[in-house]
Amino acid sequence: MESLRTAWAFPADLSLIWWLDHIDCEYDVITDHDLDAEGQLALDPYKAVITSTHPEYHSQKMMDGLEGYLGSGGKLLYLGGNGFYWVTEAREEEPWCIEIRRLNSGIRAWEGKCGEGHLVTTGQRSGLWRDRGRPPQKMVGVGFTTEGMDKSEPFERLSDSYDPEVSWIFDGIGEDELIGNFGLGLGGAAGLEMDRYDLALGTPPHTRLLCSSFGHSDAYPMVPEDMLITMPGYCGTQNPLVRADMTYFTTASGGAVFSAGSIAWSQALPINNGDNNVARITLNVIEGFIR
Repeated sequence: MESLRTAWAFPADLSLIWWLDHIDCEYDVITDHDLDAEGQLALDPYKAVITSTHPEYHSQKMMDGLEGYLGSGGKLLYLGGNGFYWVTEAREEEPWCIEIRRLNSGIRAWEGKCGEGHLVTTGQRSGLWRDRGRPPQKMVGVGFTTEGMDKSEPFERLSDSYDPEVSWIFDGIGEDELIGNFGLGLGGAAGLEMDRYDLALGTPPHTRLLCSSFGHSDAYPMVPEDMLITMPGYCGTQNPLVRADMTYFTTASGGAVFSAGSIAWSQALPINNGDNNVARITLNVIEGFIR
């Protein structure tokens, strides 16, 4: 997208597709329509599933399908940001037409008027999944916290990343090595739209907080659903919640979720012809999930 000085949505996803082809990884592509139509059955044949860079709009069938897959032992790499955000539905007779009602919460380009909060397609209330009791943190460990379009930043390792139980994720990564201080998404692996770990919003308590980004500018404000009063201190140089968090947790059924916490993560994969630490971590997780 020229106005953002970087690729966005499907063009950004092509960085992930290029990298999977580059490492000779066999994969199938499951679309949003597939997941909406088939639910968990679309995912069950696979040991691991990888999201796109920006899986923002999810229907109830899609949410139920992912949760069912994880609850049955599936493993997910959430390699994006701002995911699982808006309550969305497709028209059954015209599935290419989707409906969303942007209510009085969330980053939104418009706001529905009084009486316009429910979907015509299903009758259910729209808005944020968070406001429907299904914040992203409950399913994938992290949820939307900030967006900015000036510059992306790197991640630094935190104490959880050195635990022997998760050390395999960082095979080949130095103890003090910055992760993703490069990328096609504005120069770093942490940026554009980012997600954070938050126990109060449902992050599973046994989740490992592996890495966090740092150094974001005041062009990265908090999302409005987390701003209860207008005052200084909500932007990147002043607010510790303005960051991307990399997390990992296991499920009771033997599944697991790895979340990168940033749209820009996958756009760092092609740098140096795919020979970089973002690619190394991603490959470590894929190999760990499918072995």
